[in-house]
Amino acid sequence: MLSDIAFYGAVETGLIYGLVAFGIYISFRVLDFPDLTVDGSFPLGAAVAAVLIIEGMNPWLATGFAMIAGMAAGSVTALLNVKLGILNLLASILTMIALYSVNLRVMGRPNVALLSEDTVLTPWYELGLAYHQVPVLLFAIVAIVGLVLLWRFMKSETGLAMRATGANARMARAQGIATGAIIVLGVALSNGLVGLAGALFAQSQGAADVTMGVGVIVIGLASLIGGEAVITPSTVLKALIACLVGAILYRLAIAFALNAEFIGLKAQDLNLITAVLVTLAIVLPGARKTIRARFARKRA
Repeated sequence: MLSDIAFYGAVETGLIYGLVAFGIYISFRVLDFPDLTVDGSFPLGAAVAAVLIIEGMNPWLATGFAMIAGMAAGSVTALLNVKLGILNLLASILTMIALYSVNLRVMGRPNVALLSEDTVLTPWYELGLAYHQVPVLLFAIVAIVGLVLLWRFMKSETGLAMRATGANARMARAQGIATGAIIVLGVALSNGLVGLAGALFAQSQGAADVTMGVGVIVIGLASLIGGEAVITPSTVLKALIACLVGAILYRLAIAFALNAEFIGLKAQDLNLITAVLVTLAIVLPGARKTIRARFARKRA
């Protein structure tokens, strides 16, 4: 069984990665735009927030600038694709590679510590809650607000145009939708959410590191696919809830696997666990349909 600290820590991290899953949902599911920029925009958000907080800026304002930085990174990827005609996957790889150097430039060194600085969490520790419960409360509020705003956006005229662009870009252009601008907006919004997640993660962990974005795309996809295996994404709202639920379940599964002594897994097995969970999330929905079909045939 998980201890209280391990449980709350997994939920805390899951809520942060829920924002990453929201971003990946926009790029992969809505726009059908495979985007690896997130591995660079996540540490970019962390780096921008950490440096600005150290310079004395209000933590929430610094977090806002981190989100803007993530949007800028996403815009570069989209413009490489839309304006220069570079394949979307290759464009995102190019941006991701460039962001490694950008992140080093922003921080001036490989990592920046925030242990002695005020963060967005600092005022919340005065509520009287246990130390490990405070981040869960704050990040739950942020995640729910983000979910509601994103859901409302997807129901707006611009959101519908974005969904139409992802479903059939040629038809969308025929209806007068500026698909190029929509793609730039969508990928920017996606990476803005990832940058926000990076900023919150850095403040939660007490440091920003240039390597903290490694594997974020895999975690986001695992959350997205795992959530869709649990909650059928028949509507936008259900799809967004699935992203959040999938991220939390993913982190709980990781925490359980690493803390279960009878399994014998260690921290270096994290990537193996992730691969197994993603495989199960992909295979289980199909297996479930096959089993249901067999039961239906037997009853018939």
